[in-house]
Amino acid sequence: MEKEKSTVNILVEKRFYFILEFLIVAIGGFVLIIIANILTDFFIDESSDLYGPFYFLTKAIAILIAIPILLHLTFMLLKSQNKETGSNIQISPSKGYLKLYKITFSNFKYQLLFGLLILFIVFIPLDFFTYLMIPQMIEYQAKTLSASPTGYYFSKSYPIFLLSAIIIHVSVALIEESIARGLIAKRGSEHYNKMSAVIISSLYFGLGHLAYFFFNPISASYSIWFSFTWFAQAFFIGIILSMIILKKKWLFPLIFAHALNNIISAHAIWNYQQGNDFIAVTTLYIYFPLLIGSIILLVWQFSRIKTAISVGFKEFISYFTQDSERMENKRDVLIRILIDGFMGLMIFIIGFLIM
Repeated sequence: MEKEKSTVNILVEKRFYFILEFLIVAIGGFVLIIIANILTDFFIDESSDLYGPFYFLTKAIAILIAIPILLHLTFMLLKSQNKETGSNIQISPSKGYLKLYKITFSNFKYQLLFGLLILFIVFIPLDFFTYLMIPQMIEYQAKTLSASPTGYYFSKSYPIFLLSAIIIHVSVALIEESIARGLIAKRGSEHYNKMSAVIISSLYFGLGHLAYFFFNPISASYSIWFSFTWFAQAFFIGIILSMIILKKKWLFPLIFAHALNNIISAHAIWNYQQGNDFIAVTTLYIYFPLLIGSIILLVWQFSRIKTAISVGFKEFISYFTQDSERMENKRDVLIRILIDGFMGLMIFIIGFLIM
C-alpha cells in the first residue's frame, strides 16, 4: 500500500508542477493575445479581407514571444520545486525550447526531407481517405470552418483565398506546434517520462480539434461522429509528431508539414465552396498528383520509414507495459494512464478557457 501511495504521489507531483508551469505560460500568452487582438481591431476593420490573416499572424507572434519568456520566468519561480520532483533543470527550459527552432546550413536538407516525409506519408493520405471514405465529411468541415468569424476567405476569389490561406495556416501551424509539441510534449518530457508527454500532448491536440468542431453550431446538424473523427485523426497525428519532436528536437519539419497540409485541405474546401465535385476536381487535380508523390517518397525512403514505424510502435506499446526500472506493477500502469488522461484533459481545459 505504501508503494502505491508513493507511486501516485510521485506521478501527481511531477505533473502538478508542469500544469502550474503551463498555467503561468497560458495566462501570459492570453495577455499578449488580447493585446494582439486589440491591435488587429484598431488597425483593420473586421469586414476587411486582411482581418483574418492579420488576426492569426499577430496571435502567432504573441505566442512565440510569450512561451520562451514565461518558461524562463516559471523556471526561476519553480526552481526549488523542480529539484524536489527530479525534473531536468540543467539549463533554462526557454533555451531548450528556442533550440527547437534552430536550423543550420548542414541540417536544413534533412529537416526539409523530414517535413516532406511527414506531409506526404502521414498528413496527405490521412486527410484524403477521411474525405473519401466518410460521406459528407468535406461538406461538414467546409460549413464549420466557413462559419467561423475568420473563415470568410473560403468564399473569396482565388488570389484573396490563397494569400489568406498561406498566412492563416502558417500562423496556425506555428501556434499549434509551438504549444502542443514545443511546450507540452518537449517541456513535459523534462518533468516526467517521454511517452507520458507524448500521450498528454496528443490528448490536448485531439481535444482541441474535437472542441473546435463539436461546439460549432453547425455540428448540431451532423452526427457526433464527425467531430470525433477529427479528434481521432488529430490524436493519431499528435502521437507521431510528439515522438518526432522528442527524438529529433526539430520544430521546423512539423510546422512545414502542418502548414502545407492545412493549405492543401483549404484548397479542397475552397473547391467545394465553388461547387466543384470532390472526385472529379479535387481528387483528380489536387490529391491524385500528391498521392503519386507519397508513393514515390515511400519507395525512395522505405527502409527509413519502416525502421521509424518499428521503433515508434515499440515505444508506443511500452507506454502500456510495466516499466522495470520504476518497478511498476499492473496497478501502477493503470494509475499512470488514468493520471495522464486527466492531465491531458486539464491542460486542454486551461488552454481552451485561457488561450
